[in-house]
Amino acid sequence: MPGQAFGLYSHMRNNRIRSGFLIAGLFLLVYLTSYGLILMGYGFAGVSRGSSVYSETGRLFWSWFPFTTLIAAAWVFIGFRVNVGLIGSVTGAKGVTREDNPKLYRMLENLCISRGLSVPKLAIVESDALNAFASGVNDKQFTVTVTTGLIQQLNDDEIEAVLAHELTHIRNGDVRLMIIAVVIAGVISLAGEIIFRSIGRVRVSSDDSKKGSGVAILIGFAIVALSWLLAVLIRLSLSRSREYLADAGAVELTKNPDAMISALLKIAGRADIEGVPSGVMDMCFENDPDDFADLFSTHPSITKRVQALVETAGGRMPAMPPHPPKMAARQDLPTMVETRGPWGTRPPTS
Repeated sequence: MPGQAFGLYSHMRNNRIRSGFLIAGLFLLVYLTSYGLILMGYGFAGVSRGSSVYSETGRLFWSWFPFTTLIAAAWVFIGFRVNVGLIGSVTGAKGVTREDNPKLYRMLENLCISRGLSVPKLAIVESDALNAFASGVNDKQFTVTVTTGLIQQLNDDEIEAVLAHELTHIRNGDVRLMIIAVVIAGVISLAGEIIFRSIGRVRVSSDDSKKGSGVAILIGFAIVALSWLLAVLIRLSLSRSREYLADAGAVELTKNPDAMISALLKIAGRADIEGVPSGVMDMCFENDPDDFADLFSTHPSITKRVQALVETAGGRMPAMPPHPPKMAARQDLPTMVETRGPWGTRPPTS
């Protein structure tokens, strides 16, 4: 057990270091995007005779370098200040007090007490989806949000496992890093989208005097496209690598790997919160993969997450499938980890 704990904390430390480099990479992509945009601008506008479009681009890029840095930093600062309110407005999340839902609040509070953590705020999204996410960048902002579908369909142990997963994201600093990543990658993606919407208007002239400008425009397009692709890959890498550690951290908090496995299996295929932007879904407990399946999914597949819990945390697959039959009325089926009925009621004894 001590060896396992050491391994977990070593992975957490190494992951923080690696994530720091990835965030630095995102900032570099901001500069790369600005260079591509300046190059395209000179390509469209042209330069004076005797000047090279590339030398003029380099000169303007370095003269604007401090301003680019300030703009990026200001954008991140704004994201830090408004992230919780913005996420709440796009998801429709409503704050929950101890009086509103004492059982849910007590679960979260007990998990925090066990590790000496500050208790984050609670919020609920009215949705049939089974999902949860954490937001915020400091103790005053940290919020754990769950859907009504999750509360209704999971039992106490499974809900506790999901809450512990989100607390681990807060505890490891994942939420703060993801918000930085979403904010920066969002700027790069916006620039890329604007550029690609106008790509059909680009024409390379056959006039020798304008060929250089046309090539510069195409190179600028390529630079922006590369920046956008790398920003997406970095954001995916940040999301995927942290889910395994959050699952492991949740097991460390609850000492119940079977509950986490059962929760994952129940949530599989039922996590999509309708109308929620992709940037918020990236921060959720589960983000159902799209048509590109696991390759471009922000989360590892449920199969891989369950397999990791079985192999490294001593978890066991439930004796019965967690999903009710499709044609039957929606109800909770007992799993091997259930000791209580749906949301706090105990099953009758024979």
